[in-house]
Amino acid sequence: MNSAPGLAEATAPAPRPDTARATVNVLIAGVGGQGVIMISKVLAELCRQRGDAVKQSEVHGMAKRGGPVFSHVRYGREVWSPTIPRGEADVLVALEWAEGLRWLGHLKPVHGIFICDTRRIVPPFACLDRRPGASLRYSGESLPEALAHVGEGYAFDATSVAAALGNDRAANTVLLGALSTALDFAAADWEAVIAAAVPPKTVAVNLEAFRRGRAHVEEERVRGHRPEPAAPVAAAQPQAPPAIRVEITPAWCKSCDICVKLCPERCLSLNADRIVELSDPAACTGCRLCEWLCPDFAIRVHVEATT
Repeated sequence: MNSAPGLAEATAPAPRPDTARATVNVLIAGVGGQGVIMISKVLAELCRQRGDAVKQSEVHGMAKRGGPVFSHVRYGREVWSPTIPRGEADVLVALEWAEGLRWLGHLKPVHGIFICDTRRIVPPFACLDRRPGASLRYSGESLPEALAHVGEGYAFDATSVAAALGNDRAANTVLLGALSTALDFAAADWEAVIAAAVPPKTVAVNLEAFRRGRAHVEEERVRGHRPEPAAPVAAAQPQAPPAIRVEITPAWCKSCDICVKLCPERCLSLNADRIVELSDPAACTGCRLCEWLCPDFAIRVHVEATT
């Protein structure tokens, strides 16, 4: 299995939530375009099929891609409110590192389970200096520092796991696999609901992504791995600016002009056929705003290290 390195903070797994005794609270957080709502809908449908009472609440309307999105799922014998009180989430699933840190206060302090993709999406307004290699205003907490505050935690690069399967957008399904280890549903039931929820052409990759996420957490529990003490930070060495490549799929562009109007560097334009193109490659800083805002996934920005 080709999985990314992860960290787990617990000598023994936290007790699994028990629907026979109490309502189970699962909070999912991330940014627009990552698939937060897909995770919550899969979980809600799984609960419905089993006959549980289930309520789902989400905030995503004006987030667009790159903005905060979160969803509450509560299920059990009886559920009266759709929102999870602070400090009462049994499981927190975060698709982005800073969003995971933002919601840690909603997790149960002793028995809560934290599952997080370590991917960092830095919003453009945090880039006061957008030049390649410039410092970014982003949360500086390390993995051990964050995981020290949870009862049981698994933080790993789910996006890289999905990318190794050929579809980095399946990172949310990798985290669904990790989530499945914390709840009392059979793996086959998870897979059946996922297969029905994703586009038909992506069923195979999503099921494999689910299995890898599930296997990652199971392996971490067997190893009982704990974070190593943070190593001293070495002095920063000068690095060559990264290479930036903007990949545009013309057939997917709908000429909405959003990327052109909101590009901070004004390096995009519509050509004679009203298809977006990179008109000034030297000005592009790789901020990814165009990628996050494109409603049709027509733009991908690749920022690659140079030697």
